[in-house]
Amino acid sequence: MFSDFMAFCFPDMTAFQLAILAVSALLVGVNKSGIPGLGMLPVILLAVAFDLNPGFATGVMLLMICAGDIFAVSYYRRNADWKIVVRLLPYTMLGLALGFVTLRFLHKPEHLRIMIGWIILLLAAVHLIRVAFFKHAPVPSHWAFSAVVGLTAGFTTQVANAAGPVMALYLLSMKLPKDRYVGTCAWFFMIMNWTKLPVFCFEGRVSSAVLYAVLPMLPLILIGAFLGVLFVKRAPQRFFEIIIEIIVIASAVKLLWPASSDKTPAPASVPMEETVPAELPLPGPEPAAAS
Repeated sequence: MFSDFMAFCFPDMTAFQLAILAVSALLVGVNKSGIPGLGMLPVILLAVAFDLNPGFATGVMLLMICAGDIFAVSYYRRNADWKIVVRLLPYTMLGLALGFVTLRFLHKPEHLRIMIGWIILLLAAVHLIRVAFFKHAPVPSHWAFSAVVGLTAGFTTQVANAAGPVMALYLLSMKLPKDRYVGTCAWFFMIMNWTKLPVFCFEGRVSSAVLYAVLPMLPLILIGAFLGVLFVKRAPQRFFEIIIEIIVIASAVKLLWPASSDKTPAPASVPMEETVPAELPLPGPEPAAAS
């Protein structure tokens, strides 16, 4: 019975791949409810484990983070700063569209990825200098500042999967309390990720095979979300901020690090938040529709 279940949900998966899938589910839960920005780690793990089928990896990642979004929003539903979310979303959607069009015509997207890595490192340096020497300086409140951040977040999530670090630096500059920070991230990214879901379904990257692989991972995502909540409750505010800053810098370095996928042609599909572009078809039947 158990072997039939495993064969149905995880056909042709090795023990290593299954272990990576489980660890990634746990990290997604922690990322969504406790340490925003940590999502880069499961992306790397899944990319390594399913290096011959990155389309499957991106589909699995999207469904897992969509589930994690629900858990996070359920807990932090009253903690979001909706002024920030509403202010950024229109420009973020425009950035998503701009990134989508850019990827359609760009032959070497790794160049943009490297450029964005340097931009994030520069933003991180500016943030750290501000914290060290200009801690009490007011954050710009003009609509143009929000427009730049929203466009950058939307564009970077399309071309280099880097909206997490961009949003982390923006929200840290707002000096939000821990629960308000995580709640705002939860709502903002849930809207972005669920907006991408129909596109992934249309492209065939979210298929029945992906769904069957993710459903058994839901308890691990929930456990990770619980651990993330405990971290937010117990971690001092400054320690929480330092962890986010470290993750931002590590994410920027990862963008600058050469990847094996850089040798492949640019994808025609839309990359997901904090994932690598799909280049190979998903396992199973051929998708009914593709972009």
